[in-house]
Amino acid sequence: MARATLRIFLGAAPGVGKTYAMLEEGHRLAGRGEDVVVAFAMDHGRADTRALLDGLDVIPPRRLPYRGTEFEEMDLDAVLARRPGTAIVDEYAHSNIPGSRHPKRWQDIEELLNAGINVLSTVNIQHLESLGDVVTAITDVRQAETVPDDIVRRADQIHLVDISPELLRQRLGDGKIYAAEKIDAALSNYFRLGNLTALRELALLWLADRVDEGLAKYRAEQGIEASWPARERIVIGLTGGPEGEALIRRAARILKRVSGGDLLAVHVRAADGVAAESPQALEAQRQLIRDLGGSYHTVAGEDPASALLAFARSVNATQIVVGVSRHSNLSRLFGGGGIGNRVVRDSGDIDVHMVSHSLGGRGVDHPRERDLGRVRVSVGFAMAVILPVLLQLLLALNPDQNVATAVLIQLTGSIAVALVGGLWPALLGALWSSLLVNFFSTPPVGTLTISDPQNILALLVFVGVSAAVAAVVDVSARRSKEAARARAEAATLGDLTRGAFRAEDTVKGLLEQALDVFQVRGAALFTRSGSASESNAAADGADSGWRLVAHAGDSAATGPDEGQNIEEVNPGTRLVLSGRVLPAADRRLLGAFGVQLAAQLERRQLAASRREVLRLAESNTMRTSILRAVSHDLRTPLAGIKLAVGGLRQPNIHYTAEEEQELLATIDECSDRLDALVGNLLDMSRITSDSVNPLIRDIRWYEVIQPALHGISAGRVRVDLPPNMPEVDADPGMLERVIANIVENAVKYAPDSDIVLVGAAGGLSTTTLAGQPAGELRIIDHGQGVPAESVVQMFQPFQRLDDVPAATGVGLGLAVAKGFTEAMGGTLTAEQTPGGGLTMVIRLPLSTGVAFTDDGAQSPIRAQTALLRRQHTSPLPVRKQTP
Repeated sequence: MARATLRIFLGAAPGVGKTYAMLEEGHRLAGRGEDVVVAFAMDHGRADTRALLDGLDVIPPRRLPYRGTEFEEMDLDAVLARRPGTAIVDEYAHSNIPGSRHPKRWQDIEELLNAGINVLSTVNIQHLESLGDVVTAITDVRQAETVPDDIVRRADQIHLVDISPELLRQRLGDGKIYAAEKIDAALSNYFRLGNLTALRELALLWLADRVDEGLAKYRAEQGIEASWPARERIVIGLTGGPEGEALIRRAARILKRVSGGDLLAVHVRAADGVAAESPQALEAQRQLIRDLGGSYHTVAGEDPASALLAFARSVNATQIVVGVSRHSNLSRLFGGGGIGNRVVRDSGDIDVHMVSHSLGGRGVDHPRERDLGRVRVSVGFAMAVILPVLLQLLLALNPDQNVATAVLIQLTGSIAVALVGGLWPALLGALWSSLLVNFFSTPPVGTLTISDPQNILALLVFVGVSAAVAAVVDVSARRSKEAARARAEAATLGDLTRGAFRAEDTVKGLLEQALDVFQVRGAALFTRSGSASESNAAADGADSGWRLVAHAGDSAATGPDEGQNIEEVNPGTRLVLSGRVLPAADRRLLGAFGVQLAAQLERRQLAASRREVLRLAESNTMRTSILRAVSHDLRTPLAGIKLAVGGLRQPNIHYTAEEEQELLATIDECSDRLDALVGNLLDMSRITSDSVNPLIRDIRWYEVIQPALHGISAGRVRVDLPPNMPEVDADPGMLERVIANIVENAVKYAPDSDIVLVGAAGGLSTTTLAGQPAGELRIIDHGQGVPAESVVQMFQPFQRLDDVPAATGVGLGLAVAKGFTEAMGGTLTAEQTPGGGLTMVIRLPLSTGVAFTDDGAQSPIRAQTALLRRQHTSPLPVRKQTP
């Protein structure tokens, strides 16, 4: 019996509508007259899904007891006995209850397929076995039910059921997925926006891989080698020369003419590519292609044209951009045309753009050694002079030898000279041997005259073979030396990079490594003062236009123009080595080394510039905002106090006891308000001046939540903390202030909303800070919320919702909370609450078990917290979630 077809509905997360789409397809098939039954389907309490079960034949599930409880499983025997045309079986990765025929539901489905019954099923991306670890790292939920990827890939059709993460969270917030009591916890844990976005990306990428596999398999089965232009994809052939930048820019302009596409730069390294390429040019081209949104690749091959075409076909390229050949006309004649010409000839249906430019025909100026070393060449010349004479003396011992014998013996000597000395000694030896053979062995003997034309041909062949052998030996020797040098350079650069990144200062670390690699006494790096120079430059160079950035070894007296080796890394950076003159073979390695230094220098400059810009911006904002607060917001409570005191001091006005109490209450309220404003200003001033010194210790969230909620009316805030929340490293006083400010802000701007404090359970934490696990507390309200474009501005000092002037405070509550959180090594962020509102997320590093020693000095924050605790005597109970 032929195997039936399997169709799987794939989703990124629960609630995307897989079961709903599967049941809709069942209704469509039934409407066409097919025999469709529901073998097993879960509605998960969703009314819309349950409604789709009506009108379909449903086979009742089996009930199996397990650990005192009955569970429902698909009745496999009943489905096989019914033998429908199509069976709907939900949850492909489900693990069956012990006592079932198979441990996994997909094995039940395999039996249905082998019986000739078509199956519709569902699976979530997190249940795929290959993605189990990835999903666990993202969601902090380990999937116990998994299915091998190969089993899912064998499905005849896979339908992706997809909705946006925002819409899925909205559906969850509307109660369409889980019950109301589970919504906030689900939104704060598994159904975070980041989690859902990552799961959606996994599903799309996994399905895209399967589509690519299917397309590649189809093309292979059909023998299709031509590119299919489903998407514009331009490949740029780079040889390592200076013309590469022009090619990249030309390809980018071509790609702009179409909507969407890929740009791929390929460095084609030929057999002599190590000597012919420029590290500086390649690094600049790599950076340029990335800035333009493309990707950089490297391929190698004996024939650059074939290697470039093979890569283009492997990525299904539609166009290739190459430059004019850098070979001479003579080499084109003997080489069958340049690289570009061969690419055009063999490209097939791939369009090829031959780009001419001002750098066309210009190679990379690198010194190139053509000898085998001074000693071997000297020995070769000596052999070229002496060896033919010795061989001719050997021939003289047999006066009956003919010309052919003499030529063969002298040819042996010429080959020996070529193996030792290379091309030029071999040519000298061949000419000298030919003269000896002509004089002593070619009739008439004793003269240089040749009477027989065949002897002329023999001598010409002799010289030609000697020259050919010498050329082969010379080329082989140079290739061997280039390969050995390339291996040594690659190993050296790898060691340099690893050593530099282990150092605290990467630029200085690279310079120190250069002392050992190049065997020099000093190394210095200079930048031109007109360019972005180092803020911590040590001293001025000899030239007033250059500044010394870093140095190593004996380079104190070295200027930018004084070293024995000066490498122009770029127009604004110069590397100087002193102590000895580097051989030509090391110049390429020095260039690659300069590229590494330039990259590290640029990274350090960008970091310093960013810090300075942020500091200046914050200082300017604080000055402006404090002036505004002093001129307006601080005057408001002062005016209230002044009016109330002035009224009480009027001698001709008599107030009742109730009116006096009202005026005194006004003075007290305005004083408290003024005290809070000044306190926030002082806290903000300490934060911006980096003078906040938290006293970190390991604490649990409920220790600080209770005192932080003093002053909030009972029942206004609901606390829902899991019992296994791990300890975090924090300053208790600061953390209380952070929570209090956020809750007060939520109460102020969401007066009609419930406010919930939700914590993430312990276990594998998906929340990290600087690569370390972190604990999390989420404060959720369902008020009017804050627009996404205003979230960043909300944490800036002196910002209030809609800038409402009637609101109390100067807009420093969230700024102080964020500053204190970051001072403790954590983060404070805001998210949109599905259904409306705002969710504030506090993340702090999990406790390491090592606390800071308290020297007895009490910080101002702790003193203020202690005062608050003494002022409030009716603590608000914290309700923890029961397990």
